[in-house]
Amino acid sequence: MLVLKCDVCGIREAVVYQRHTCRALCVRCFINNVTSRVLNEVRRYGMFGSNDRLLLSLSGGKDSYTLLDVISRLHDAGKMGVITIIEGIPNYDRREGIEWILKRSKELGIDVFLTSFKDFLGYTLGEIVERSRIYNVNVSPCTFCGIIRRRIVNKYAREHGFTKVLTAHNLDDEVQTVILNILRGDIARLVQTHPKGPVLSKLFVRKVKPLRKIYEWETAIYSYLIGFRFQVAECPFIKYQPTLRARIRYYLRKLERRRPGTLLTFLTAIDDMVGSIVGNFTGLPELPRCKRCGEPTAYGRDYCVLCELLDKVGLNALPGRKVALC
Repeated sequence: MLVLKCDVCGIREAVVYQRHTCRALCVRCFINNVTSRVLNEVRRYGMFGSNDRLLLSLSGGKDSYTLLDVISRLHDAGKMGVITIIEGIPNYDRREGIEWILKRSKELGIDVFLTSFKDFLGYTLGEIVERSRIYNVNVSPCTFCGIIRRRIVNKYAREHGFTKVLTAHNLDDEVQTVILNILRGDIARLVQTHPKGPVLSKLFVRKVKPLRKIYEWETAIYSYLIGFRFQVAECPFIKYQPTLRARIRYYLRKLERRRPGTLLTFLTAIDDMVGSIVGNFTGLPELPRCKRCGEPTAYGRDYCVLCELLDKVGLNALPGRKVALC
């Protein structure tokens, strides 16, 4: 039987075909390729240095697995922490992924902080979504989830002395976000998502995305090759209120299949274009603080989005409780 050799090392059997480079790679060369591309992105934008304390926000999926493995190769485990958050979604507890995070982090000597929406707000995501239906609030579960998760992660990072927050957003995620901001005409948000975007409040810990130039299919294969086994169940809320992001994702995948490398070329071009105007936003004043919870809110607003959303479903923003250190 003919065995296809790796296009990089020429020795080992090729197991992965990168359509955007037209190369067949063995396991080792593929893992090295992903790791080196992440390192290049980290260095290009100064995402973190050797003295930074990094908090990795992990959900327990394939992107999380890839992020933890790659960053553990590039940074001192003693200066890393992991936070994972249980949303409280009916029939979706992500137990396998959370158990993996605890196990793998322990093997690497990294502290894991486990918390939940219930601990932080006093309500699960399922309870909040149910109240949004009762109050006829036309907000998708994904919106509630994302806003609450970001608040928890930032608050935890700030209070525990982490200097950077790392999320596992991949190339597909990042391109979708860019297109969303363009369609909405939101230039300020487009600048904020740039790796060099301004941090407009001293209460924010800078968030960076080391996997932003790695395709989603690559994180799936990477995680599988190093031993991750995928959880079959998906979030049941994904079927509610299909978002514009979901439609963009569908069309981008079709485009990428027809023209491999399109997403990577697009994001690189956007980075260069937005990077040329980032400096114009660095002198903006400190964001005001929400009159209810004290966290940052947008210019001209008295209350943050989280407090406003909780008000709409008949809840009040509650002070976060202490998370558990596992």
